[in-house]
Amino acid sequence: MSAKKVYTIKEGKTKAMKFCAYQERTQQQVRDKLYDWGLYGDEVEEVIGYLITENFLNEERFAKTYASGHFRMKKWGRIKIKQGLEQKKLSTYCIKKGLEEIDSVEYQETLNELLSKKYQSIRDSNLYIRKQKAVKYLLQKGYEADLVWAATEEL
Repeated sequence: MSAKKVYTIKEGKTKAMKFCAYQERTQQQVRDKLYDWGLYGDEVEEVIGYLITENFLNEERFAKTYASGHFRMKKWGRIKIKQGLEQKKLSTYCIKKGLEEIDSVEYQETLNELLSKKYQSIRDSNLYIRKQKAVKYLLQKGYEADLVWAATEEL
């Protein structure tokens, strides 16, 4: 069994640049990876400072990418996206900037489309139960209750 390789600061910077170039990352993700690579304390902070200076690491950019990607690809609502960004330990400012990437007209259209598809897919003769199941589905996807209920009334 071989010992885990420990990297120097220079090697850490190089590996971290590749790590960040592959896809957007948060400072915490990079910090965790640097710890895995055997760097600690001031070394980690030096590498992170370097990555920020060289624009490899930008949490606002990460938040925007995360929010728009999860909305367009997974059709998540703002609440679920916000929770995801909070789990990644991003600042309130970055979360706010990320959520601003979601166009409100497109958001409402997506909500209506998901509601309509879900409502039609539910095989229950009781209209009340169909509405309840469709609403529950959208709430789980992270859409705001007031928007969901308003859209349901229009069905």
